Amino acid sequence: MDIKEKLKDIPHLPGVYIMKDASGETLYIGKAKDLSKRVSSYFQESRPKTAKRIALLEKIKDLDYVIVGSEEEALIYEASLVKEKKPKYNVELKDDKSFPFFKLTLNEKFPRLIITRKKIDDGSIYFGPYTKVKLLRSAASILKNIFPLRICRKIPDESCLAYHIGQCLGPCVNKIDKRSYDEIVEQLILFLEGKKTKLIRELTDKMKKFADEKNFEQAAVIRNRLSALLEVSDRKTADYSSWGNVALKLKNCLRLPNLPLKIEAFDVSNISGKEATGSMVYFNNGLPDKTNYRKFRIKNVKGVDDYAMMKEIVHRRYKRLRKENKDFPDLIIIDGGKGHLKAAYEELLKLNAGRIPVIGIAKQEEKIYTLGSQEPLDINRDSEMLHFIQSVRDEAHRFALKYHHALRRNNLRKWQKN
Repeated sequence: MDIKEKLKDIPHLPGVYIMKDASGETLYIGKAKDLSKRVSSYFQESRPKTAKRIALLEKIKDLDYVIVGSEEEALIYEASLVKEKKPKYNVELKDDKSFPFFKLTLNEKFPRLIITRKKIDDGSIYFGPYTKVKLLRSAASILKNIFPLRICRKIPDESCLAYHIGQCLGPCVNKIDKRSYDEIVEQLILFLEGKKTKLIRELTDKMKKFADEKNFEQAAVIRNRLSALLEVSDRKTADYSSWGNVALKLKNCLRLPNLPLKIEAFDVSNISGKEATGSMVYFNNGLPDKTNYRKFRIKNVKGVDDYAMMKEIVHRRYKRLRKENKDFPDLIIIDGGKGHLKAAYEELLKLNAGRIPVIGIAKQEEKIYTLGSQEPLDINRDSEMLHFIQSVRDEAHRFALKYHHALRRNNLRKWQKN
């Protein structure tokens, strides 16, 4: 697929674009509020071209992009990718001393997140540089609601307004201990490094751990932080303009009979078996189709049994499709390892739908499992194919959590009324 064809497929959504040469080496990374408009502008004949732009355009042979939830998130993700990939044509951004940074003051007992244009060796950690200070300030405001670190230069003797409105956890009045505060700092670092998948997984595991220990107050705190993170990143599916290549790699690697143009992915969500829910997300030609998303309230499983819950939602989905005489997907993705995959496949067999290709992606090591093999597939962790499978799984996880939290809020309101 040539560049002009790829340009037609880029959506009008916020994200980060990645320009590559013929060998696959990254040349330039940029961000955009509207990916389609921004990337297309590079190739417009009417646009004035500098010597640098002409040199860049001559070398561009491939394009990738990653969709994110907001322009602010694109700003942060762009900087983390530039730091990781070190593209040749981003050198001005790396060297220019006028661009702002996020500074996390790790040299303080209770660190703060501030914006600065000066990098000094004082024990702090810096993120960036970022290209737009106005957008960076907007991102900082969003981050305060998710990771409520202190904002005061000197810790006061009494709580301030930020504490009372929920934008600080009150280390000044001992409302949070050092260990718990440092955990939030570590979570913020993951986000600023562009490691959202790992962060969401860690928060989810921590929430379940507190719930299993009957520490429902702390579980609710983590749940609210996770909800805020998912809300600001609402849709965080990574999607590539080279979708055609990804689909072909999926077909060959997984030995699929057809290109996986229609994909359905399943996840379950519960805290100690309460308000258990399931989700199914639907991707068509590499893009999420939210009109075909489905949510399930678990009806037939008591207690904590993820395998049984997975069986229930898979059975309900494909029993309905068969009854309505609708097409089955080209690929099913299950959030889980060998046990979850086996549970889903058993239900497909009961419905005479065992020919539908189905894979599982294990949470801990991000390994891909297929039917008939005890060992995971040998896939490069940096491959576009794995990133795409992860992104579909993450969207199913986000959708399941969103429904789960909605049910818990509704039940809390009913309890308060009574």
